[in-house]
Amino acid sequence: MTDVRVICAIGRSGQLGLQGGMPWEGRQERAFIEDVERFFEITRGHVLIAGPKTVASFPDFAHDERTIVTIRSKERPEDVLSRFPGRVVYIGGGPAVWDVYARYVRHWDINTLPYDGEADTWFNPAWLLAGGAVTRR
Repeated sequence: MTDVRVICAIGRSGQLGLQGGMPWEGRQERAFIEDVERFFEITRGHVLIAGPKTVASFPDFAHDERTIVTIRSKERPEDVLSRFPGRVVYIGGGPAVWDVYARYVRHWDINTLPYDGEADTWFNPAWLLAGGAVTRR
């Protein structure tokens, strides 16, 4: 069985995105740097699936340390996940992907960052109702 998880960061009010990126992108405060480091540490050695834009945003080293798979909206989640039996699979890519994969997620790891600025994309608590456990930081 595939162990499906999400690791994500949100702002204090549930902010996720702004104009196609993370609203805190490029911030140099320790909390933001540690969040990125933690993401790459936790996903190391595992499968990370995401849409094309998210995959394109990963640095080169990320491809060497984890299996990164680009998914398309026409693919059925069951078919994608069946390719990784016994593996830990992290679902990346944000709302469009989580809307489709939330019901398969066993664990949500959510880090709340010290960001309270503008956003145009928000975390949807309904994703958590699909049944997975939640860790909040």
